[in-house]
Amino acid sequence: MQKISQLVFLFCVALISGQGKRFFEDGEVQLKNPVEKINLTYTADLPLVKVHINGKMYNFLFDSGAPTVISTAIYNELNLEKKHSSKVKDSQKNKHEQIFTQLPEMTVDNVVFKNIGAIVMDFNGELGCFKIDGILGANQMAKLFWRINYSENSIETTNDLANFDLKSYETVIPFDAKTQKTPTVIAKILDKKIELTFDTGFTGKLKIADSYYNPKKVTQVVETFGTNSVGAFGAGKPVSGYIFRTDELVIGDKAFPNEMVMTGNTSLIGNDFFKDFIFIMDWKNNKIYMKHIKKSPPKFESFGFGYRFIDTKPVVVFVFKDSGLPIQIGDAILSINNVDLDHLNEESACHYMINRVEKDYKTIEIKVKREGKILDFKLDKKEYLKSL
Repeated sequence: MQKISQLVFLFCVALISGQGKRFFEDGEVQLKNPVEKINLTYTADLPLVKVHINGKMYNFLFDSGAPTVISTAIYNELNLEKKHSSKVKDSQKNKHEQIFTQLPEMTVDNVVFKNIGAIVMDFNGELGCFKIDGILGANQMAKLFWRINYSENSIETTNDLANFDLKSYETVIPFDAKTQKTPTVIAKILDKKIELTFDTGFTGKLKIADSYYNPKKVTQVVETFGTNSVGAFGAGKPVSGYIFRTDELVIGDKAFPNEMVMTGNTSLIGNDFFKDFIFIMDWKNNKIYMKHIKKSPPKFESFGFGYRFIDTKPVVVFVFKDSGLPIQIGDAILSINNVDLDHLNEESACHYMINRVEKDYKTIEIKVKREGKILDFKLDKKEYLKSL
């Protein structure tokens, strides 16, 4: 099933402005073998890798949409030097002042990175449920070539592109690298050229900034309202938006028909698109090579709402408009299919945030609290935006 979810998107994009190019180019890397296989756990549409720093193992997000990040705990434990501090902006345009430092050494299986520039920050809220200690980011990735296959939980890396056979990769996408080495690609959607961040930290498929949306070019659309995504510093503000099926997405030298796209405050292409491919990221030639390995079913099914866990309590934050849905923004969810969601601790809230109760059901019974009243509803999952 194509996933432009009715649920909360989780992604982490730390976009930096006003920083020197040198900071993100410093560092070096050593490989034991010509091609190294990196441990990967692909869970809840996020790629996670194990890294070793100062003899301890940590959980890092493999995120091409962000620079390298370490937690405050790692920064303090290593007593690292503060290089400078600056404003950091996440995918929801939230801004925080963060410390910039240099990490002396990080080992990822048999790959050793030295003196990599890193931002110091913590992951709280929903992102904290993944127990992420940092990000293996684009400035670090840019020092090697990477081959990623989510379906096999596989990442391979090399310092010589010739070690990867490119003959069967039918799609070649040129990209530009931002100061922090984040790759951006040009796509054609709704007859407009749109710059998309190629973002392995984004769980969704395709998202474009609101300004690119043109209702005259769209025949199938769902209007939405609320908060549908979470960044490094929290959720964005509730806004109106759209989910639509585009006749054609053109990216690189390939056209993809009937893709679904959502609108928001930034433009991204993410893991729900990438998971149908094996892809190679090449910062030396600024190219991404993609080989189709499967085709996700084109159905888009939804109960018409999404919710976040706020202080361990599930709250409706996102709805499809004009659908006759009885659920409203702000409803506190007490239970779904008799699963108690109103008395959760932090661990169980994280469990249900990642493993949604309603995920595999066609019909749900939901109990909510609204303005002091307890309301019961029965909802059927509906198919939207049927394939053309």
